[in-house]
Amino acid sequence: MSHRPAPVKAWPVNIGEAARRSGVSAKMLRHYEGLGLLGTVSRTDSGYRLYSQSDVHTLQFIKRARDLGFAMADIADLVGLWLDRQRSSAKVKQVAQRHLLALHERIAQLQAMERTLQHLTACCHGDERPDCPILDDLAGRA
Repeated sequence: MSHRPAPVKAWPVNIGEAARRSGVSAKMLRHYEGLGLLGTVSRTDSGYRLYSQSDVHTLQFIKRARDLGFAMADIADLVGLWLDRQRSSAKVKQVAQRHLLALHERIAQLQAMERTLQHLTACCHGDERPDCPILDDLAGRA
């Protein structure tokens, strides 16, 4: 007995199907819509949202940008640039380079935290004694 795959719904799709196809939760989808990242989403007579193939593609774009750690303001800029066929790639690169610089700074901060915690955990005896250099450092007594 062969099993047929479920038929793919034609466009437009409801919020649940748009969320499934884009990999974005329905809650985040509504959030992105509220931020104006999708433009105007059509609605049924009873008020249910209907998403086009283009809307789902935009959601996939947003999800990928979020996966790369872009801030929402940068994602808004990138969506605008993506939709603007007259854009300058220099503007896109500027947004990406600014984010890359922020990532480098964050990585340096994380590495500094790692070094500090490695030092503090190495200095802590971890025994029954009450003295603890980790707590002393957190209290500003190190």
